[in-house]
Amino acid sequence: MAAADSWHEVADFKAKGARFEKARYRWEPAGAQHGAFHIKGQLRDMDINDNHNLYLQVKVHGYGWNRFDGVQKKTVWIDKIIYDGAARYTTDAAVRVCLNRGSLHPDNCSPTKRFQRLPGS
Repeated sequence: MAAADSWHEVADFKAKGARFEKARYRWEPAGAQHGAFHIKGQLRDMDINDNHNLYLQVKVHGYGWNRFDGVQKKTVWIDKIIYDGAARYTTDAAVRVCLNRGSLHPDNCSPTKRFQRLPGS
């Protein structure tokens, strides 16, 4: 849980072959950036020889997952603002990192971390 406006570090998200590291998040205040959940960090391919891509997934409220793709054999900077357009501000979010193993195998995903905005922030 965290108040709006301040950045908070979070432990790395780890899945076999993929990592979202140096992650930070914050809750944007109501009336700014749609009161969004804001997350940023480095999406790193941890196994450059597996020929699989990786991605970060983030969702707010009861909506579906937003997918932000990485690049094979590289580390890319992710800085995303995710919000509920029907609400003054977002109150909850979920985040995970995944390795795309193709159509014949299920993707490897980290455990989902959930975030809640503190009341009154």
